[in-house]
Amino acid sequence: MFDYLSGTVAHLAMNYAVIDCGGVGYACHTSSHTIAALRVKEQGKLFTHLYLREDACVLYGFASEGERSCFLMLLSVSGVGPKAALSILSSVTPEQLASCIILGDDKALTGAPGIGKKIAQRIILELKDKLAKGQIATGGEAYGGSGVTVIPENKASEAAAALAVLGYAPSEIAAALKGIEMEQLALDEIVRQALKKMI
Repeated sequence: MFDYLSGTVAHLAMNYAVIDCGGVGYACHTSSHTIAALRVKEQGKLFTHLYLREDACVLYGFASEGERSCFLMLLSVSGVGPKAALSILSSVTPEQLASCIILGDDKALTGAPGIGKKIAQRIILELKDKLAKGQIATGGEAYGGSGVTVIPENKASEAAAALAVLGYAPSEIAAALKGIEMEQLALDEIVRQALKKMI
């Protein structure tokens, strides 16, 4: 229904922002990372998701498309609702989340309020399964002959898979990874640099 909102930031609270678009204030629930990127009385843009249920109609907004993709991806995991998804995205960045999923690291996820070890492991398991089953488009062959410089193949594949978790297409990923010096970089830094190239 809404793809994004662009207007003046009218109000900021701990877990939501109000964006004034032509005299109408839209309250968007969001993460602490997005709140930190906004300034009251300045222009702001949020990529949105309208969450509809029989008993709820809530608008969520995010500073980047990658963060919104992560939110929707987390909602696809059984037992994870909007509150838990926002808690995770307030604790880790999209690139850190993708790294946790690819590397199977549940410790960073359990650092989010209300997220226990069981739900963290379920998030990693279900989203890794989606990658394995091709529900999130990825695969080493899509990146191997794409001009990526000579690097350890597993590092390139992990970075590509992490970007696929964030919802990017193979062609976008191949272009974004091209030219990044990966040898000395951690996975989340590689993903961060690739994301900057795609903005």
